[in-house]
Amino acid sequence: MRILVVEDNEDLGEAISSRLRSAGHSVEWVKNGTDAKRYCELENWDAVLLDIMLPDEDGFSVLRHVRQHKVATPVLVMTARAEIEDKVSMLDLGADDYLVKPFDFRELEARLRVLMRRPSGQTSSVSVLGNLSIDSASRRITINDEHVEFGRREFCLLEILLNRVGQVVSKERLMTQLFNFDEECSPNAIELHISRIRRKLGAAHVRIETVRGSGYCAQLIEEE
Repeated sequence: MRILVVEDNEDLGEAISSRLRSAGHSVEWVKNGTDAKRYCELENWDAVLLDIMLPDEDGFSVLRHVRQHKVATPVLVMTARAEIEDKVSMLDLGADDYLVKPFDFRELEARLRVLMRRPSGQTSSVSVLGNLSIDSASRRITINDEHVEFGRREFCLLEILLNRVGQVVSKERLMTQLFNFDEECSPNAIELHISRIRRKLGAAHVRIETVRGSGYCAQLIEEE
């Protein structure tokens, strides 16, 4: 996933960002409400982790602004407040879920997975396409019930394409989702990952097609 973290506490922000990056996500971390609103409007995110207590304006204001501007990105609110009134207010303003600090990082990751499954109505972390199975929770891919080893970015790239089977995903979008803003990346890097993925797919009933001038498209092929 491509995740925006909004947290002014240096230690917590660094810990969350490091944990999510180590899990294979692309993360951008901002520390105030002004930057949060700007990043939400200018960039596409798979999820936003939003702290309520920020130095310039609180998370309620940020959330209200984001929803008023028709940004539909799932928002997971992080708050030290446990009062039921705050929880109701956050959900009424458009938050998708909330976590009360302190929280376990395993719970944070689990809630993010739930948020990403909601749009398609998916209730499991496992997706099956023909003879290929991909488990986003355990980061495991099997073909004909045999485990196939994928690198971190290879897995993320394939997961993005498989979530949009039949749809063209541009190289630009893939680059922004696979690499952080401070990392160097080129279309050649994406092409290299695609080449490796194609070799590993082998007998899978999935093919990654190149759409010239546009990007890549995952296609499910019928068994012969």
